[in-house]
Amino acid sequence: MLLIIFVENNSRMDNYIVSARKYRPDSFESVVGQDSITQTLKNSIKINQLAQAYLFCGPRGVGKTTCARIFAKTINCSNLTEDHEACNECESCVAFNKLRSLNIHELDAASNNSVEDIRNLIDQVRIPPQLGSYSVYIIDEVHMLSSAAFNAFLKTLEEPPKHVIFILATTEKHKILPTILSRCQIFDFNRISVEDIRSRLEFVAERENIDAEHDALHIMAQKADGAMRDALSIFDQIVSFSGKNITYETTIRNLNVLDYETYFRITRAFIAGDFVSALKEFDDVLKKGFEANYFISGLASHFRDLLVCKDPGTVDLLEVGKKTKQDYLANSQICSVPFLFKAIEFANQCDLNYKISQNKRLLVEIALLNICNIDNKISGAAIPVQEQPAKTEAPAPEKPEPVKETVATTPETAKPEIKQPVAEPKTASEPAKETPATATTGNESNYRQSIKSISLKELAKENDEPLQVQEPGQNKNDYSTVGTDSFDDEKLNYVWIKYAETHADNPRLHTFLTNHVPKNIEDFKYVVVVESLAIKNKLETFMHETLRYMRTGLNNRNFELEYTIGETEQKKTFKSDEEKLQDMIQLNPDVKKLRDQLNLDFE
Repeated sequence: MLLIIFVENNSRMDNYIVSARKYRPDSFESVVGQDSITQTLKNSIKINQLAQAYLFCGPRGVGKTTCARIFAKTINCSNLTEDHEACNECESCVAFNKLRSLNIHELDAASNNSVEDIRNLIDQVRIPPQLGSYSVYIIDEVHMLSSAAFNAFLKTLEEPPKHVIFILATTEKHKILPTILSRCQIFDFNRISVEDIRSRLEFVAERENIDAEHDALHIMAQKADGAMRDALSIFDQIVSFSGKNITYETTIRNLNVLDYETYFRITRAFIAGDFVSALKEFDDVLKKGFEANYFISGLASHFRDLLVCKDPGTVDLLEVGKKTKQDYLANSQICSVPFLFKAIEFANQCDLNYKISQNKRLLVEIALLNICNIDNKISGAAIPVQEQPAKTEAPAPEKPEPVKETVATTPETAKPEIKQPVAEPKTASEPAKETPATATTGNESNYRQSIKSISLKELAKENDEPLQVQEPGQNKNDYSTVGTDSFDDEKLNYVWIKYAETHADNPRLHTFLTNHVPKNIEDFKYVVVVESLAIKNKLETFMHETLRYMRTGLNNRNFELEYTIGETEQKKTFKSDEEKLQDMIQLNPDVKKLRDQLNLDFE
C-alpha cells in the first residue's frame, strides 16, 4: 500500500497577521487614548463593584470591543497583578488568549437581531461558568436589534443571574431605547488624538524594524480620523508600498494627500497678489487628480493652521509633524491676521457653495482671485475713495474767486497754472487750519479742499529736498539722535506731504494723507480727524513709521500724533433733515408757523 502525503508550504502566508490584530491591546495599560475609561474599569474590579450591564459607545476603531474583552478576561483572572491587570498565566487567561474560553461569548447583533435570537440568549445565560467567576456576553452593534428584541431583552438585562455580565457595544447610541440605556453603565469612548495614534504607530514601526519618518506617521494619524484600527490598516498599506523605509513623500503619494508645500506656495502667491501663480497652482492640483472641493476645504484648514501659529498660546492647536510645524511658524509671519480672517471666510464660503455651483472650477478660481485681492480690499476699506484733483490739473478757470480768497497771488503766479495757489509759503498753512465754512455751499467747500491739497503738494515740490529719516534700529522708540527744534505750520505741512509721497504706491492712502493734515491741539501734540474706526485702526498699524518720519523730518523728538474719530470738513457739508429745516426757518419764519399749524413732522 502506497501512501502519498502532499505538504504545501504556506507558512509564510499563514504567519502574517495584520497589525490591527497583531498589536491589539491585551491589557488596560496598552489601550490608547481612553485613560479615564480604563481607570474606571480597573477601580471597579479593585473594589469588586461590578454592574450587571455596561454600554460602550463611540466612533469606530477606538477600542470598545477591545476594552470589553480585556474587562472580561480580567474579572475572570484568578491571579490579578498588583495594578489589577490580568496575569496571562492562569488557566482562565490562557484559555482566553487561545480563543477557547467558554466564559466569554461574543454576539453580532446585526445577524442576531430577532426576538427568537434573544430568547435563545436568555436560555443560554442560565448556564453557570465552568471556569472562572463570570460569564460575559459581549453584544456588538447592539443598536441593530429590533424594537421587539430590545423589549424581550429588557427583563434579563435588568435582573440577570449573578454570574452574568452584559457588555453592549455600539457606534450609534441614539438608536438605543431609553429603557435599555437606563439599565446600563454608559462609557463614552472618544476619538483618539493624532499624537496618541502617531506614538502607537511609532511603537509598531520599532517592533517591526521599520524606519518611518515622523511627518509620515503624522499624516497616517491624521488620515485615520481618530480611529486606531484605521491607522494600523493605513500603516500596513504604506509598508506594502514603501517596504522598510517609510518617507513623507511616499506616504502622501500613496494616500493621495496634498503636500503642505503646495499650500505654502499658493499662500505666498496670495500675499504677493500674484493671481497668475495662484491659478497655475490650482491647475496643477487638478492635473494630479485631486477634487477641487478637497483642495478648497484643505485651503481653509491651511489658513486656520496659519492663524493659530500667530500666537504662542494657540500653537499647540496645530496637529502636524515637527518639521511641518516649523514651516507653518515661518510662513505665518508673512500673513497678517486680517488677511487670514478674510481668507478663511472666502475659502469657507466657496466650500459651502461648491455643491450647488454649476461651474465648480470657476467658483474656486473666483475664490482664489478674491483671496489674492484681500490686501487691496483691506486698505480700500480703511481709506475712503476721494478724488485726486491736485496731480495734473489746476482749479477750473470759471472759479477764480475762491482762489483769490484762499491764496494771495504774486507775480510768480504767471508761471504754469498748477503753481497759481502757492505764491507765499505762509499761505500753505492757512488752509490747513481753516475751519469748516458752514455758510458756503457744498461745491465751494469741496473746491477749497482741492485747493488745499494742491497748495500742500506744490509746497513740497518747491522745497523738494531729501529728508534724512532715521532708520529703525534695535529699539524703534530710540530718538536720542533727534533734536528739539521748533517748527511752524509751513514746516509741518511740508514734512507731512513728503511722508504722504512715501506711500505713492497706494493711491488711496496717499490721497488720504494729503487731504488730512495734522492740526495742533497743544504744544507739540497734533491730531488727525478720521471718519471711522476702520480708518483709525488702519493708520495706527504703521504709527511707528509715521512718528519716526515726522520726528526726524521736523528734528523734534517731542512731536506727538494721534488719530481721533470725528466729523471732517467733507462730512460737515452734509446736513440732516432737521438742520435743513432750521436753515429754512431762519430764512423764512413762516415755515415754522406752517409746521405748527399742520402738525407736520419727519417720518
